[in-house]
Amino acid sequence: MKKTYHAVLVGTGGIGAAHVNAVNATAGRVKLVAACDIDAGRARAFCDQHQIPGAHTDYATMLKETKPDIVLIAAPPGLHAGMSIAAMESGAWVLCEKPLCASLAELDQIQTAENATGRYTSCVFQMRFATSNQHIRRLLNDGVFGRPLLALCNTVWFRDAAYYAVPWRGKWSTELGGPTMSQGIHTMDHLLHLFGEWSEVRAVVDTLHHKIEVEDLSMAHVKFANGARAAIVNSTVCPRQETYLRLDCVDATIELTHLYAYTRENWKMTPAAPEKSAAMQAAWDAFPTPDVGSTHGAQLNEIVGHMDAGTRPLTSGDEARRTLEFLTAIYKSAFTNQPVTRGSIRPGDPFYTALHGGMAPARSKG
Repeated sequence: MKKTYHAVLVGTGGIGAAHVNAVNATAGRVKLVAACDIDAGRARAFCDQHQIPGAHTDYATMLKETKPDIVLIAAPPGLHAGMSIAAMESGAWVLCEKPLCASLAELDQIQTAENATGRYTSCVFQMRFATSNQHIRRLLNDGVFGRPLLALCNTVWFRDAAYYAVPWRGKWSTELGGPTMSQGIHTMDHLLHLFGEWSEVRAVVDTLHHKIEVEDLSMAHVKFANGARAAIVNSTVCPRQETYLRLDCVDATIELTHLYAYTRENWKMTPAAPEKSAAMQAAWDAFPTPDVGSTHGAQLNEIVGHMDAGTRPLTSGDEARRTLEFLTAIYKSAFTNQPVTRGSIRPGDPFYTALHGGMAPARSKG
């Protein structure tokens, strides 16, 4: 008989419901036994709404009293690293919302705690876990579409003044970055998962409209280890919102268009030559069933499988580092006006301990 894992949730804001749905998607393998929020009324209302037994206002107390197997972290980003470490030290595995932490230095602290406790912290990168994505990634790796050449990766979203009026948003110390870290992170991680190792980044960031400390636009040109190139745009100033990932290979173009989540129907494939199209289409059409979308539940089920086996989940460790290092390189390139190569941001580099490297311009929120 398979074990039922007890989970707790910290943070009952808008994304909290996605974690409740994720628990429900495990078909009883995970049971949500408590939730925590600094606002007692909000914590109680959330628990009542979702039939969660325990409502808490103190994170440390919740960990001590419930002794969870899994901690689901949906608190503001500036708290993620400390909460993840505390959860692992209490004996739990962690699924933490993005961004996972504020710097490569903090990620090293998380990995030190993993090594000491034997527990793991995974970042929420649910775009990787749709069954359609797993199918297309296999086809890419098997060379069905030919050699990767070019990618376009756009997270062109819109956020208004009310969004940034929430006290922790728009600040380096608490949101940890703008659309590079808080919005585009998902699609960029998705790109890296599909296209492979990156080798060099050249980037710009700017604050074009919002009265915030962090950027509201970033753009990057990327070289991959396989020679492919990519152009990336992340923004919160675009009234017509879209998430768009395009992969051009020698023999086909693969496109994914959605906003916050996708299923098989959001993908499109265009062959380059008629003589290859029939075999390629047959491979393309062999999508697995059921069609599980890019949900928190798909990722939590993956973590449960790793907990059963005692193995490392996909978006922890080196995989989490690859994406965070990539985002750090975007900021470093933008602030220094220089290309940044993979592996060059190390202890002693100001960007190792702060995403802005101490070079972010002062901006008023007034």
